[in-house]
Amino acid sequence: MLEIFINFLARRTGTAASALPYYETRGLLKPQRNRAGQRRYPRSDIRRVSIVIIVQKYGFRLRDIKKLLAPLSQNRSPTAAEWALVSQAMWAELNRKILQATNVRDQLESCIGCGCLSIKACHSFNAQDHLAKQWARTLRLTMQAAPLKACDSD
Repeated sequence: MLEIFINFLARRTGTAASALPYYETRGLLKPQRNRAGQRRYPRSDIRRVSIVIIVQKYGFRLRDIKKLLAPLSQNRSPTAAEWALVSQAMWAELNRKILQATNVRDQLESCIGCGCLSIKACHSFNAQDHLAKQWARTLRLTMQAAPLKACDSD
């Protein structure tokens, strides 16, 4: 197995060398150590780190990436069949995130933008809004715009 140094891997993937040990602590990489204790990465980690960087840009967290990459071998490049399975899992997760974002967008479209978060459609965003049950929205906005003056305690 051809092994590469940390700086070479960082240069090839366009990431900071300091990110690679962090990925190691998160279980995404498993470099070998030489006699001097220096990290040696398999050449296949170029692809693995590149995938991590790309899917992070689409909002994947490292723990999610770790789960998605789990079926792949740590010491060799994936076969076409292995990559197809991982790729399908990533697309499924990305589609799930898109649907979730679409649902949030649809809920926000019913908001009138007053900032009170007390209309019925906003209940999922502000379930603890106890003032909505006590006062009308306009009264609350008026109170926020003109706060009460402090009492004189002479």
